Amino acid sequence: MRSLKTQARTEFALALGQIATERGIAPEVVLDSIKAAILAAYKKDAKEIGELNEEWEYEVEIDPVTGESHVFGWEPEKEDKKTEVTPPGFGRIAAVTAKQVIRQKLREAEKSAVLEEYSKRIGALVSGMILRFDGVNTIVDIGKTEAVMPPSEQIKSEQYRINQKMTFYLEGIRETAKGKDIIVSRAHPELVQGLFKREVPEVSSGAVEIRGIAREPGSRSKVAVYSKQAGIDPVGSCVGQKGVRVQAVIEELSGEKIDIIQYNDEPGKMIVAALSPAENLTVKINEQAKSAVVTAPVDQLSLAIGREGQNVRLAAKLSGYRIDIEPPKTAEKEKAEEVKEEPKKEKKVRKTSTVKTSKKPSSKKATEGKGKIEEIAN
Repeated sequence: MRSLKTQARTEFALALGQIATERGIAPEVVLDSIKAAILAAYKKDAKEIGELNEEWEYEVEIDPVTGESHVFGWEPEKEDKKTEVTPPGFGRIAAVTAKQVIRQKLREAEKSAVLEEYSKRIGALVSGMILRFDGVNTIVDIGKTEAVMPPSEQIKSEQYRINQKMTFYLEGIRETAKGKDIIVSRAHPELVQGLFKREVPEVSSGAVEIRGIAREPGSRSKVAVYSKQAGIDPVGSCVGQKGVRVQAVIEELSGEKIDIIQYNDEPGKMIVAALSPAENLTVKINEQAKSAVVTAPVDQLSLAIGREGQNVRLAAKLSGYRIDIEPPKTAEKEKAEEVKEEPKKEKKVRKTSTVKTSKKPSSKKATEGKGKIEEIAN
């Protein structure tokens, strides 16, 4: 009997200490939570059997070593005269309640510790496996806990399957009606950067910098890369020998097309690079309006614009300039425009001449007017 009692004491004390340590709070705080739960259980049972005095105040005392609990009640004006009202057999109810509270606190402590750990990894890549679907959300196992991938972070063209293993971007932690959820993403632009950092040692070491990413998830991305170090080709480093590095990223993104371009501080050169694979482009920049007019040869026009305008749209997002693309003007078209302008000038001159002439009275009318004036004078 003694050994069992010692074991019970040890279990309660260990559980209490574990909660206090993992939560980083005093054991007294945990005990207060247990007391509140036991008191609620007592009032519920006492009320059901008609033994609860609604005018009294109650409290629970717990032995922090054994976990043994007692309930006391008193009249509000006679707090110094407490009466023990612990009902027979209540120890079992108290023990069950205490155990439930401890388990709940342990779960909360574990979840809190996990959230704290993953909050330090926001912005990183995590490996995960699709567990299930909760309405429009996809639930992902990321190791120590589960994460949520909402529709806004999913790629529409991807078909997710249970037990499917993928790489995710750890987007953040959001407060929901059910508590805090870890959010992962497949659509975030930083997923592309993280994959290049994983596949390209020069990006991981910082020798090659990713200066910008424009992405339409599941379809196409444009990545601007740059290097300050002499002798390093940033584009070549990211592509890899025979395209092996960029191909690894493409496969991880379910076949999403990726254009890697050389970053340039000069807007005109940057826009030309961003509009690749189109070539032989001419750019006119309006710095004040943050816009650019790009002239593309007829055979490069469709490449520059892209299917449904995707290429120019991504280039605009990457460069930060509004881009208008137009075909070159032919000599005949320029000449026609010059000829079209000439008649306008002549018409303007004739109109001016007519206006001036109309202000001068004819000699006949002038003579008649003069005669009338003389008659009036006489």
